[in-house]
Amino acid sequence: MVYHQRRKGEKPTEDEDEEGQSLAMECASSGYYKRSRPKLLTFLFISLLSCGFILVPHLIFSSVTTFSLSQSPQVENEGPITAAAVIDPKAPFYSSVNNGAICCDRSSIRSDVCTMKGDVRTHSPSSSIFVYESQDEAVKNEEDLQHEKIRPYTRKWETNIMDTIDELDLIAKKNTLIMNHHKCDVQHDVPAVFFSTGGYTGNVYHEFNDGIMPLYITSQHFNKKVVFVILEFHNWWVMKYSDILSHLSDYPLIDFRTDKRVHCFPEAIVGLKIHDELTVDSSLMERNASIVEFRNLLDRAYRPQIRSLMYEHAKLSVVPKLKKPSRIRRKVQEHPFNKPKLVIISRNGSRAITNENFLVKMAEKVGFQVQVLRPDSRTMLAEIYWALNSSDVMIGVHGAAMTHFLFMKPGSVFIQIIPLGTEWAAEAYYGEPAKKLGLKYIGYQILTKESSLYDKYDKDDPVLKDPRSVTRKGWQYTKMIYLEDQTVRLHLPRFRKQLVGAFDYTIDRLNQQGPNIQSH
Repeated sequence: MVYHQRRKGEKPTEDEDEEGQSLAMECASSGYYKRSRPKLLTFLFISLLSCGFILVPHLIFSSVTTFSLSQSPQVENEGPITAAAVIDPKAPFYSSVNNGAICCDRSSIRSDVCTMKGDVRTHSPSSSIFVYESQDEAVKNEEDLQHEKIRPYTRKWETNIMDTIDELDLIAKKNTLIMNHHKCDVQHDVPAVFFSTGGYTGNVYHEFNDGIMPLYITSQHFNKKVVFVILEFHNWWVMKYSDILSHLSDYPLIDFRTDKRVHCFPEAIVGLKIHDELTVDSSLMERNASIVEFRNLLDRAYRPQIRSLMYEHAKLSVVPKLKKPSRIRRKVQEHPFNKPKLVIISRNGSRAITNENFLVKMAEKVGFQVQVLRPDSRTMLAEIYWALNSSDVMIGVHGAAMTHFLFMKPGSVFIQIIPLGTEWAAEAYYGEPAKKLGLKYIGYQILTKESSLYDKYDKDDPVLKDPRSVTRKGWQYTKMIYLEDQTVRLHLPRFRKQLVGAFDYTIDRLNQQGPNIQSH
C-alpha cells in the first residue's frame, strides 16, 4: 500500500480562498444547470430559495480568512461565522432542502458538503449519485436538472492531495422512466453519509483530524441511524476504527467502488464537516455536543476491549505491588503509596529522545510511576487508550503520535516537547486542541543545544539562529530539516522543572478528588 507524504497541509492562496467563497452558493447557481430551458425555471427557483435562504447568511457574515506565510500549513478563522439572529448555527445547513434537490455548501476552506433529499440512488460504475424529483406524473424529459461535482475529503485547499481523491457526480433528475435503469437493489430507510478514506489516511493525526472527528461532527445528530458509504475503502482502516464506527452507526459499511448494487436512500450527505484541528466546536453542534462528548464516545467504544485486555494481562502475569517511594515530595491524602502515572510516548529515528532512559529514571525519582509506550502500526488503539486513559501525565515529542492526547482524561497533564522549527505546528495541531479538551498543557520548547542539529550546522546558520526564516521557504525545508533530520537530547535539570510542576499539579488534583481516588 502506498501512502502519500504525511504532511498536514499547504498554505492556501488568496485566489483559492476567493474561489471557495464564490462557490458557496453553488446549490443555487450550479454551472451545469440548463438555465435556457423554460420548463426548468420552477425547479431552479425552488432550489434557489431552498439553498439561498440557508447559505446567504453564511456569506454575509463570513469572517475574513488569513494565512500565515511563516510556517507550513496554517489556516486561521476558516469557515463562516454565522449571526445567531439570522440563522441557528446548530441547524444543519441542509435542513430545508427540498425533495429532489441538491444543495452544496462550499463556503468552508476545508471541505465541501452537499446534501441530496428525496429518491437518492447510487451508481458506482459511473461514480454517480442520483436524486429524483418527486412528481405525481412521470414525464419523458431525461435532462439533468442539476449536476454537482465533489471530492468528499476534508483537505480542500490542498490541490495535490485532493487530485488523488475520487470525484463523485451528484445529479438531480426528473422522476422519469429512466429510473428503470437504476432500480433499487437495496432499499435503506435511513440517510447515508459519503466520505473518502483516501488522502493522508495511514497517519494517525490525519485519520482522526480529517476522518473520524469530522465523521462524528457530520453524523452525530442521526443517533446511529445512518449508513456510511466509503470511497477508497481500506479493510485495515475499518478494522482499526471498528470500535468507534460501531458507536456512530448501527448499519454495515458500504464500499462504494466495489459494491455495484444500486443503494437507495431517503437522504444523503456527501462530504464531511470539520471545525478545527482535532476539536469539536459545541456552538456549531446540535445539543451542544463538544470535544468532551467525543472523548466520552471513545471511552464507550474502547471499554469492552480494555476489560478484555485487563483480563488477559491478569491471566498472563502478576502485577507487582508498587514499592513505597523513598523520597516522595508530597503525599496524597489517605493514599500515600499511590504514585501518579506518567506515560512517555517514545519515538525511534527522527525526533527521538536520545537520553530517554535518563528521563525515565529522573521521572521515577520525582515520584512518578513511569510507562514507556512505543506504539506502531500493529498496536491496538484500545491498548494505547488503556495506557493513556489511566495516566496522569503524558510526555512526547511533537509528531502525529501526539494525537493520542485525545485518550487522556480532562484535567490530566500533557507535556509536548517542541523541537526546533516546529513551534507553530506543535501549538496549533496539539497544544491548543489539548487545552480545549480540558488538559493541563505544557509546551517545552527545546534550546538549540538540545537539538542534534546543533552539531550539524554552524552556530550562525539560520537553521539554528532563525528557524522561521527556513520554514518560510516551504514545507519541504521544514520536513527535510526539522522533522526528518532532528533528534532531541533533553537538558535534564531544565526539563526536571516541568516534571516537578506536573507532579505537584497532579497531587493537588488527586487531593481535591478526596478519598475516592482509585489507584491505576
